[in-house]
Amino acid sequence: MCKTDQKRRIVVMRYGMLIDLTKCVGCNACTVACRNHNGTPSGVSLHKIMKYEVGRFPHSKMKFLPMPCMQCDNAPCEKACPIGATVKRPGGIVEVLADQCMGCRGCVTACPYDSRQFVWEIKNYYEQAPVTLFEKKRHKEYQQGTVVKCTFCLNRLQEGLDPACVTTCPSQCRVFGDLDDPSSDLSKAIAAGNARPFREDLETSPSVYYING
Repeated sequence: MCKTDQKRRIVVMRYGMLIDLTKCVGCNACTVACRNHNGTPSGVSLHKIMKYEVGRFPHSKMKFLPMPCMQCDNAPCEKACPIGATVKRPGGIVEVLADQCMGCRGCVTACPYDSRQFVWEIKNYYEQAPVTLFEKKRHKEYQQGTVVKCTFCLNRLQEGLDPACVTTCPSQCRVFGDLDDPSSDLSKAIAAGNARPFREDLETSPSVYYING
């Protein structure tokens, strides 16, 4: 999946994702998988699905648009952060450094895809019930008053695994891989499906592509 530049001897790649909207059924399995893997507090969702209607009654249809972070190569959120708490990792993944984030939410405003969440408070999903052991453990990973976002499940990538949303999708509408490798399954699927980024006119160079978007 990666390429190595022999002169510089570093790995050159860019993670990306393809979502085939002709296959997405809006089941929200990806959203649930994301919440489960990341252990997000109630009210915090790193992955959302936008729903909209096309056509006119009685022939209208419901359509779905999954929206993970676009991991933009020209990320407005990175430029908006006044203290450098938003950084771009090797592979193109944009990450928030929680220990440095001061919660100004400038990056939230700058993101044109509404991909960032502000942790107003850390609470469990069922307020009238005791905090579960899962929540008690995972909520320690979050800091109140900071911004969080999708990272393509960075810790899974470091283990050689695909993001949770990709492996969970029952309709297999997602392909994940290396955008810089023309022989990768991702690059081939993008070319075959004439896939395009969402709101390409914004010139943010997203790493998420859509078929029939």
